[in-house]
Amino acid sequence: MGIEATLPQDSFVTTQLTKVINWARRSSLWPLPFATACCGIELMATASSRYDLARFGAEVMRFSPRQSDLLIVAGRVAIKMMPVLQRIYQQMAEPKWVVSMGACASTGGVFDTYAVVQGIDQFLPVDVYVPGCPPRPETLIEGIMAIQRIVDEDGLPSKGGLRQPLEIAVQPTHEVKPQPVPLTVGRGV
Repeated sequence: MGIEATLPQDSFVTTQLTKVINWARRSSLWPLPFATACCGIELMATASSRYDLARFGAEVMRFSPRQSDLLIVAGRVAIKMMPVLQRIYQQMAEPKWVVSMGACASTGGVFDTYAVVQGIDQFLPVDVYVPGCPPRPETLIEGIMAIQRIVDEDGLPSKGGLRQPLEIAVQPTHEVKPQPVPLTVGRGV
């Protein structure tokens, strides 16, 4: 049931213009996926019907930085790929936000090598860290909801002033439990 059905015929609603603008901004985040590994599969799963990222207004994945305002870095980033990622970030219009999805993007994960960046926050301002290896789609949705809350609180972006990164760490939304069927490995006779 829409708001039109609840209001009488000749009525009107008043609110502040900044609240309407922030509602429109938070309800139309356009993410640019930068998925390089297994976290990319979980990122794709958030757009499926089971998790439905569309209800948050972020289902329009843009592959052009000039049409995006939310950069989701999912997976490991090689040293050779970092200049490309920085250029993509610079081409995005302000205000823009960055989500570091998974252990590899946040800390390098299990890839403690010279060729993998040990955390993209050394090169980009990260707003939300989504933990996990790989993180579940619910955790990524929680990270996007954290950015939506910040957009509501931020107000309109200031002219000329660069925004400081938020550096929020999302807590896991699930409890790890053992497998339902115990696995036993034995020798064949």
